[in-house]
Amino acid sequence: MTEIRELLLSRIRDVADYPEPGVMFKDITPLLADPAAFTALTDALAEIAERTGATKVVGLEARGFILGAPVAVRAGLGFIPVRKAGKLPGATLAQAYDLEYGSAEIEVHAEDLNPEDRVLIVDDVLATGGTVEASLHLVRRSGAKVAGVAILMELGFLGGRQRLEPALSGTPLEALITV
Repeated sequence: MTEIRELLLSRIRDVADYPEPGVMFKDITPLLADPAAFTALTDALAEIAERTGATKVVGLEARGFILGAPVAVRAGLGFIPVRKAGKLPGATLAQAYDLEYGSAEIEVHAEDLNPEDRVLIVDDVLATGGTVEASLHLVRRSGAKVAGVAILMELGFLGGRQRLEPALSGTPLEALITV
């Protein structure tokens, strides 16, 4: 696993002062452009899906779609997108959450998850944990169980994991890289 972490980390580019001054943005597009690194990432996340007994993968908009869909295919599971409010047609379940500068809302199709499902939530970065926390509540409100949360990169200095502990309720959270 150390080799995989090193490969993944070597393909993540730091972009200073993006999207605003003082922020060091972690750009995963070089990782996605490298077939060996993207395959290693997909395999590592699919292994987490299999280990947790997931029956479906939920990907969080937008980069969680890019990571979660190939993981679902590799693991032989269904893929469920969790989108920003107003982007899904038909009946949805919605979950609001707070941001440092306001609030946002995410949605999932109400019929895509059921009580028999064990869901792996996949996203690219765990920062403060707001979106992941909202997705945990949304999946549980659908009646499904959360099998785990799998993240490419955790920004440990922002304390998202600690913030999520109550909402996780013992659900495993695995980050392939922590910076």
